[in-house]
Amino acid sequence: MINVTVFVDSGHNYHGIELLGHAGCADDYQEGQELVCAAVSALTLNMANSVEHFTEDRFTAEEEEESGLFRFHFSDKSSPEAALLMNSLIFGLQDIEDTYGEPYIKIRFKEV
Repeated sequence: MINVTVFVDSGHNYHGIELLGHAGCADDYQEGQELVCAAVSALTLNMANSVEHFTEDRFTAEEEEESGLFRFHFSDKSSPEAALLMNSLIFGLQDIEDTYGEPYIKIRFKEV
């Protein structure tokens, strides 16, 4: 399962996102797991690349393919443009969660 944690403050400002895991595993194959993994990866990497290319926001990012880890954290308060990109990512991830749910993806919000 892909566990997604969205870091947000009480003013609804995004501070970052962390994804960990894969949508299924080889020894417990589930129909559609490759689709979910590919969709989540595409949305997430597109958000990070878009923040880098279309905004002046500073951030740190880390990924580890084997564990499915992807961490993305803004260094400062995110700009309105970066917030829109994060909103778009979260909207897409929630749509995947609504469509496929467990055992593929679980999203939680953590106040920072």
